[in-house]
Amino acid sequence: MLKLSNMVKSSNMMETLPEKVLVASPRAFCAGVERAIRMTDELRSKVSGPIYVYHEIIHNKPVVVEFRAKEVVFVDDIEDIPDDSNAEFSAHGVTNKVRQRAKEKGLHWLDATCPLVRKVHDERDRFIAEGRQIILFGHKGHDETVGTVNDNPENIKLVTSISDLDSLEVRNPEKLALLTQTTLSVDDTKEVADAIRRRFPNIVEPKKEDICFATQNRQNGVKEMVKLWAEVILILGSQNSSNSQRLKEVAQSFGVKGYLFDDVYEFDLDWILGKRIIGITAGASAAPERVDGLTAHLKNLGISNFEEVVVAREGFNFK
Repeated sequence: MLKLSNMVKSSNMMETLPEKVLVASPRAFCAGVERAIRMTDELRSKVSGPIYVYHEIIHNKPVVVEFRAKEVVFVDDIEDIPDDSNAEFSAHGVTNKVRQRAKEKGLHWLDATCPLVRKVHDERDRFIAEGRQIILFGHKGHDETVGTVNDNPENIKLVTSISDLDSLEVRNPEKLALLTQTTLSVDDTKEVADAIRRRFPNIVEPKKEDICFATQNRQNGVKEMVKLWAEVILILGSQNSSNSQRLKEVAQSFGVKGYLFDDVYEFDLDWILGKRIIGITAGASAAPERVDGLTAHLKNLGISNFEEVVVAREGFNFK
């Protein structure tokens, strides 16, 4: 028999809270995000006056709100940064053209580009130097994709879905290279990349794939929780976070409802009522404190059975 604390009134009927909560590990901030936040905090402690960040430092609303309160100003146009100001480039990377303009404006800038995004940019430059045209699988308009494409748009073909291949035209099918955005769905990327390889069997690729390990690990965590019979996945993260959205999509690809939200105050109890097992994770741009807040709230409701689901170990930081 369920204890009274495990029963709540909803929609005019008594429904039960989950018996078990699975919590994915790893979850929340990845090394690249931690590095970008650390760089911003260190710069804030060293300089006075506004710090201008080209694009949101990471795609997470609570983090952006906290930095705005510290006189950090986020802009989407390098021309909106006054000359001779303190500035920073976001974790998603920027074009070389933006870096050059920053020098011309006399900006005192830090580059918080994630090293894994920088790796993609280096691969882009190397492949183009070899005379290759690049097929890039990514999301149109995403800050990372814009930073990769806009330096050499004439040499990069953006593919956003497998259907784009039907109309894709290239200069020379024997001189192609394949790159991907770092925060995509692992499964979607494999499907599209396999289709590209079938059409262009001589296409070259980096020695190591571009999907970041943190993105892979968090998607694997969702898959593992689904295997353990999670009926709902609660995902801490922002709506504009690509890697967080992919977690929701992974859950739903297995027929499991995924809810993406920024903080516990957005949590809706109806999402979990009547479910026996639920899962919790967080995108790579969400703070671990957001997960802690949610689990504390669930414990206050009377849920006591929490189980950590470990799919990988992440024990290092980017300098």
